[in-house]
Amino acid sequence: MSAALQRGLFVGRFQPFHRGHLRAIEAVRAARPAERLIIGIGSAQESYTIQNPFTAGERFDMIDRGLVEAGIEGVSIVPLPDVNQHALWVPYVEGMLPAFERVYTNNPLTRGLFEDAGYTVEGTEMYEREKWVGVGVRAALARGEPMDPYLTPAVARFVESIGGAARMKLLSRTAETGRGPGG
Repeated sequence: MSAALQRGLFVGRFQPFHRGHLRAIEAVRAARPAERLIIGIGSAQESYTIQNPFTAGERFDMIDRGLVEAGIEGVSIVPLPDVNQHALWVPYVEGMLPAFERVYTNNPLTRGLFEDAGYTVEGTEMYEREKWVGVGVRAALARGEPMDPYLTPAVARFVESIGGAARMKLLSRTAETGRGPGG
């Protein structure tokens, strides 16, 4: 790869894509404007659970809408399923993506796996972590709270269009009772 074309991989689950994710991506783009950024949607195979309520396709749409709304270009979005063997995940990701030099993540396991494979790994600043954290956003959705503090308008409209709050309420009730669909 030529020195002029550098790529970074930003890995997250984006359950959902909230303002904290957007701020972190904006900071990465500002720090390295020439770098092409690949956003990897981690645990892409997971959906309809309390921790992972949204599908990979829904998360792709959230990220895409949020980036378009913010005017961020030069980003590719790729679903990255787990392979359930940590030692095989980085080689799997390498096979799924074009070459990249740097990884952005705040997940300790993801950081360790990529560092062990020889990558430069950087954390990103966590903006208003007490408010913009996935578990808190999902809980607010389940409570039916307004999404303005958490999601950009385009992402909030999309989450509303797919019944995100109703899904979170259902998943929360299911988690409380321990009864799944049909149970």
